[in-house]
Amino acid sequence: MKKLLFMSVLPVFMFASVSCNRKISFTGDDEKLFAEASLNASAVNEGFNRCIRYVEGWLALADPATGLIPRNINDARSKDIWNAKDCAADNYPFMVLTSAILIPDLFKGRMKDMLDTEIRLTSRIGSLPDTYSFSKKGFAVSDTILSDIIFGSAEYVKDGLIPLTEWLGQSPWEERLIAILDDIWKYAPVETPFGKICSDNPEVNGDMLQTLSRMYWRTGDKKYLEWAERLGDYYLLGNNHSTKNFKVLRLRDHGCEIVSGLCELYATVWYADPDKKEAYKEPIYEILDRILEVGRNADGLFYNSIDPVIGIPVDSKTADTFGYTLNGFYTVYLLDSIERYREPILTALSILNEKYRNFAWEGTSADGYADAIEGALNLFVREPLTSAREWINSEIKVMWNKQQPSGIIEGWHGDGNFARTTIMYCLWKTGGVYLNPWRKDLMLGGLYDNGRLYLSLRSDSDWKGKIMFDRKRHSEYMGLPFDWPRINQFPEYFTAEKGQKYSVLSNSNDIPSTTLGEVLLSGLPVKLKKGREIRIILYPVPE
Repeated sequence: MKKLLFMSVLPVFMFASVSCNRKISFTGDDEKLFAEASLNASAVNEGFNRCIRYVEGWLALADPATGLIPRNINDARSKDIWNAKDCAADNYPFMVLTSAILIPDLFKGRMKDMLDTEIRLTSRIGSLPDTYSFSKKGFAVSDTILSDIIFGSAEYVKDGLIPLTEWLGQSPWEERLIAILDDIWKYAPVETPFGKICSDNPEVNGDMLQTLSRMYWRTGDKKYLEWAERLGDYYLLGNNHSTKNFKVLRLRDHGCEIVSGLCELYATVWYADPDKKEAYKEPIYEILDRILEVGRNADGLFYNSIDPVIGIPVDSKTADTFGYTLNGFYTVYLLDSIERYREPILTALSILNEKYRNFAWEGTSADGYADAIEGALNLFVREPLTSAREWINSEIKVMWNKQQPSGIIEGWHGDGNFARTTIMYCLWKTGGVYLNPWRKDLMLGGLYDNGRLYLSLRSDSDWKGKIMFDRKRHSEYMGLPFDWPRINQFPEYFTAEKGQKYSVLSNSNDIPSTTLGEVLLSGLPVKLKKGREIRIILYPVPE
C-alpha cells in the first residue's frame, strides 16, 4: 500500500508540550507530523470559512418569493432564472455540501426547502426539470424542448446529485437523482440499432455513462447497466467511436465526459458482464491510445479539443480538466495493469509545479482553477508526487484570492465549483475528518501517514463538539467493486469501520485510549479549552 503524504517537507518547529491533563510522550517523528498537522489547520480554517462565506453570499442573492438562487448576477436574464444545467448542477449542490459539513441547521432547513421548491416549480416532463423564471412565476419558455430538458437533467444528475449521493448516501437528493434518471430514460428519444438512448450529444451521454455505472452499483438495479451498455454499444461497437468517427473530440469539460464515462462503464462490465468487457476492451484501448498519440501538448497535458481522425488539435489551448480525462486512463490501468495508461498521470503530475503555476486556466477563471486542482488532487491521492503536492498547495491560494469580500467569487454558477474543490482540499488537510459544530475560530489539521491519523485541534475560546470521521463511501454507500478515480468524487483518507477497534493516543483525559468504529462514525466527543492544543494519534488495532 502506498504511503500517503500530505505536505511538502516544511521547516519543522516544535510546539511546547501542552498538558491537557493526560501525561503522554510523543516521539520525535510524531512531533514532526503534528507540526505539519498544525500547519494544515490554518489552511483548513481559511478554506472552510471561505465556503461558509460563499454560501452566505449566494443566499443573499436568492429570489425573495421562491428562495431559489439565480443562474448568475452578471446579466438581467440570468438574474431572473433558475436552471437545471447551471444553478442546479454546479452551484446549489455545493451550497448543500458546505451546509452538510459546516452548517447542519441550514442543511436540514433552507437547503432542503430549496430542493422541495425546485421539484415543485421546475419539474416539467415527469420529474425532468426545466428553466424557471422568477418574474414570470413559471417556465422561462412556453415551448417544451425535450433535448434541452434532457441536457439540463443530465447535468444536474451527474455534476450535482451524484457527488451529493456519494457523500450523503441515502437522502432526499438521491431520491431526486433517481426520479430524474429514470425519466431521462423513460422519455429517451434517439433511436439506435442498440435501442433508444437519451441523446446523441457526447456530453449528455458521458454524464449518463458515469451516472448509470455508479447507480447500478449503488442500487443493484440491472436496468441502469442495460442503459449504460446501450451507450457503450453505441460508442464502442457502432459507428460512433470517439477517435475513429468523431470530427471533433473535446478533451476539456462539456465533452471530455465521454472518455471517462466509457472507462467507468468498462470498469463496471469488467466485474458485472465479462462478455461486454471483452467486447469493449479493444475499442477502449483504441480511444486511449489515439488520445495519447495526438491529444497532448509537449508537457503531456491535453489540448482542449482534437480532430482524432486527422490527428491535429482543433483548439490547442490546455484543458483545465486534464484530470477528468486522466481518471479514465488510470481506471483502465488499475483494471488491466497496462503501464502506458499510468504513464500520462505521472507525466502530468510531474510537470505542474514546474510550468503551470498561476496558469491561465480558462482565462484565469476560478472555475478553471477548481477543475485543475480537483483533477490533480484526485490523482495525487493515488500517485503522491511531491512536486504535485507543492503545486496544489500553491494554486489553491490563487483560487481563493479570487473570492470577493461578499463571499461571491465571480457571480456565476461556476462559483459552486470553488466550494467543491475547497472542501476537497480541506478534507485532504484533515485526513478526511471535520468538526461538528463548526465555528470560525476552530483550527483542525490532520495528516494521514502510514495507516495512522495525526490530528491537531485548538480554538480561540472553549468549544465542545465531535470529530466526525469518514467511512469507505465507495463501497458502503456506492457499492463499487473498487475505488476508481471519478469526476467530482471526494477522495477517502482515514476511514472508520464498524466492528473495528482503534487505539487513541492523546494528551487529553477526555478522550478514551481505545474506541470502536461505531463511535467514530457517530462522532468522537472532544472538548477544547482556549489556547490549548489537543493532539491525537488514531489507528486500527490489529485483530
